Amino acid sequence: MPAVVLENICKQYGEVVAAKNVNLEIEKGEFVVLVGPSGCGKSTILRMIAGLEEISAGQLFMEEKLVNDVAPKDRGIAMVFQNYALYPHMNVYNNLAFGLKMRKFSKLEMEERIQKAAKILGLQDLLKRKPSQLSGGQRQRVALGRAIVRDPQLFLMDEPLSNLDAKLRVQMRAEISKLQKKLGVTMIYVTHDQTEAMTMGDRIVVMEDAEIQQVATPEEVYRQPSNRFVAGFIGAPAMNFISGKIRKEGGCSYFLVEQELKLELETAQAKIITEKGYNDKEIIFGIRPEHITVAETDISINTIHTIVGLAENMGSEYYVYFNIVKQELIARLQLKVAPQVNDHITLALRAREGHFFDVKTGEAIRCA
Repeated sequence: MPAVVLENICKQYGEVVAAKNVNLEIEKGEFVVLVGPSGCGKSTILRMIAGLEEISAGQLFMEEKLVNDVAPKDRGIAMVFQNYALYPHMNVYNNLAFGLKMRKFSKLEMEERIQKAAKILGLQDLLKRKPSQLSGGQRQRVALGRAIVRDPQLFLMDEPLSNLDAKLRVQMRAEISKLQKKLGVTMIYVTHDQTEAMTMGDRIVVMEDAEIQQVATPEEVYRQPSNRFVAGFIGAPAMNFISGKIRKEGGCSYFLVEQELKLELETAQAKIITEKGYNDKEIIFGIRPEHITVAETDISINTIHTIVGLAENMGSEYYVYFNIVKQELIARLQLKVAPQVNDHITLALRAREGHFFDVKTGEAIRCA
C-alpha cells in the first residue's frame, strides 16, 4: 500500500500554474527526492502534501485516505524547513518538547521521546543550549529531532541543507540518509541540488515548469534520461549537446557535425533512428563529459581535433573545455600533464554511450 498518492494534482495562483497534473505514488519507507530548478513547483507540491497549500484540483491520498481537506496537524507528518524554525528563547530540550506539550503528552513519554531522539542525533550534551550557541549542523540536527519526537508517518524536508557550507552539507547529507534507513520512515525531500538528489534518493522526481519530467532511480535518470532537460540537469558537469544530422554512407550510419565531427553509430542506434525517420534530419546528440577521452589513435571517425579553451584542475582529473562549430563542450580527462590553453588535442567520443534527442520536442530517442 503506497504511503502517499498524488492524482492529477494542480495548483494555480491566479494565472500562474505552480503544479500541473502531477501524478506520483510513494511507497512506505521510501526516500523520494523532488529536484529541479527554482520555481519548478517542487516546494509547492511538498506544501500541498503537508496541507500548507490548498490543492486547486486533483486528489491527495495518505494511507489510502483522501486528505485534501484534512488539517496539517491531523496528517501524521513532520516537516523540516530550510531555516530550521527553532525558538531562539528556548533551549534544545524545550525546542524538542514544544510540539509534544501542545499535543498533551505525559512528562514520562515526552522525556522518553526526547532522550531517544537526542541519542539518535548525538544531541545529549546540547540539550541545555540555546540555538544561538549551536553551529549550523547542530541546529539542523535539532530541527530533525523535533520531527523525530513526533514519530510521524511521513517526513517532509524542504531544502534543509541549503544554509550549510559545502563540507557540512556533505556530512549532513550522509546523516539524513542513515537516519531515514535507521528509522525506516517515508521521506519526501525537496532540493535544487542534483548531487543531493543522486546520492540520497531511492527514486528521483525531476521537475521543470510545474510538471514532472521523469520519475526513476538515480541510476536510471542518469543513464536513461527521458528528455534533454533531464539529461542536462542531472550530472556534473552537465551533459554536452551537439546539433547535427544523421547520414548513411556505404551502408553505415553516421552523426555528422559539418566537417568537424563524424560519429559512427552502432547497429542498434542506427536501426532505431532509421525506423523513427531521423535519417537526413537535424538531431541532438548528447554525451557526458566522462565519455570523452584522449584519443589513442589518430583516426577521423569518432574523434575530433580541437584546441583547449580552458582547463580546470580538479585534483584527480581535469575539466577541459573545447569547441565544435562554436558549441562549447567539456571533457573530464585524467591526464599526467596539465593541459594548457591553446594546446592542440585529439579527443575520442564514445558514441555508444551517447544519447539522441528530438530537436523540437526534446524527447529522448531510445536506442536501447
